[in-house]
Amino acid sequence: MESVLLQEQLGRVRMLTLNRPGKKNAINDALWIAIREAFTAAAEDPQVACVLLTGAGDSFSAGVDLASFGAAPGDEPHPFESAARAVAAFDKPLLAAARGVAVGGGATVLFHADMVYAGESLRLRLPFAALGLVPEWASSYMLQANIGAQRAAELFYTADWIDAARARELGIVAEVLPDAALLEHAMARAEAVAQWPVSSLREIKRCLRMHHEQGINTAFVAEQAAMARQAGSADNIEALTALFEKRAPRFS
Repeated sequence: MESVLLQEQLGRVRMLTLNRPGKKNAINDALWIAIREAFTAAAEDPQVACVLLTGAGDSFSAGVDLASFGAAPGDEPHPFESAARAVAAFDKPLLAAARGVAVGGGATVLFHADMVYAGESLRLRLPFAALGLVPEWASSYMLQANIGAQRAAELFYTADWIDAARARELGIVAEVLPDAALLEHAMARAEAVAQWPVSSLREIKRCLRMHHEQGINTAFVAEQAAMARQAGSADNIEALTALFEKRAPRFS
């Protein structure tokens, strides 16, 4: 079976490719674990100066594979939290190249990237309110830190779709490229970063992120508690039922 996360070392750049294209790279248990292990390994590998994260096929990621939560084994913690923490704690530059769909966790992971490049086809959505849920991946903090509180609130509360041009206007992405040129451009940017000493890149990232560490951790804890309250609630069940039945939800 082909790996759910492809890894390729290109000079000093480690390219990670979410690889479930038939599911629009929806993240299941195996992919959560692979993400955690890949980011942990890249942080420890002296040959890796930076990571470029992208998705196979026509989309970046449709977010959490909901079926994976129903299949979580016994009392073992779901691997989502440890995977998200590994990305948030990654202490080298992280670049992302995203096109097509980026929804839920497939969008919020981008908020932890130092530089995001988008294809013209990018369509991003934070659907948590529409699902009767709450943000995750510390995005309740990270999005505000990246684009400001009012703009972040609008995206979370409305659950609107955001196209590539709007994402660029909001500051979610640095540049928008034709889809065919996206990966080459993002790799060129990654190589421009990776030419410098890893020690310096690490120290720069530490300086950039140190102001946010407490906020990120607070968001992880608050979001986990809020998700425990909302997941399986009447509103969440109605939202999912309406989704599967292809109708408008009827919230009480």
